[in-house]
Amino acid sequence: MEMWYHYPMLVLIGFVVGFINTIAGGGSLLSLPFLIFLGLPPAVANGTNRVAIVIQTFMATMGFRSKGVSTFPFNTYVGLSATVGSVIGANIAVSIDESLFNKILAIIMVVVIAIVVLKPKMELKDLTEKVSGKSLWQGVIVFFFLGIYGGFLNAGIGFLIILYLHYAHNINLVRTNATKVFVVLLYSLAALAVFIYNDKVDFKIGLILAIGNALGAWISSRLSVKKGDGFIRTFLVIMVGILAIKLWFFEV
Repeated sequence: MEMWYHYPMLVLIGFVVGFINTIAGGGSLLSLPFLIFLGLPPAVANGTNRVAIVIQTFMATMGFRSKGVSTFPFNTYVGLSATVGSVIGANIAVSIDESLFNKILAIIMVVVIAIVVLKPKMELKDLTEKVSGKSLWQGVIVFFFLGIYGGFLNAGIGFLIILYLHYAHNINLVRTNATKVFVVLLYSLAALAVFIYNDKVDFKIGLILAIGNALGAWISSRLSVKKGDGFIRTFLVIMVGILAIKLWFFEV
């Protein structure tokens, strides 16, 4: 049973999570443990977290659009593909082996940071976005599998989406983040529906958490557009390093 002081803590954690998720990813690795700390079973914590993610990504999408940043229609095609995958992932979310999962995800985080650090930085003038033809179909296939993971747990998926869009489709980091939050919004709606159907959502806690998520997402979406790729790249490297250490040495 949560105490009164848990509510402002939920809002504060939600703000941090919304900020982190919009610019980089991995915020759910903060919110999920806290929801479990409040006494929610892991599956209910997973489902409840989706309430905040849906509202967070909606606000972030509006924030990017207010700055004129969008990759339509590419984001819609890959988003719909991810949505189909998320339904599959959400339906198997109750059978997670947390310890093994944490180790695997930690390895993924190390790979991500290695690529971000070691790959030569692309100059914006050299970037030609690949968002149509074969590249579009490649994206549709990849996002189907990303959607399965997103529906399953979602934690850390922002890193994978950023990595894929930036280096496979040559989309700069600001537009990558705009695409990411829109795609996550679409598939999170479908995943949330699955969790609701299976009675795995605590709406009161989810909506309180979402207050912070929404504010953090709005601020970070607009800030990332203002600061540009360098700010996002630095933030991404720091967060990947911290989360990889946490996942390897500490239980979620």
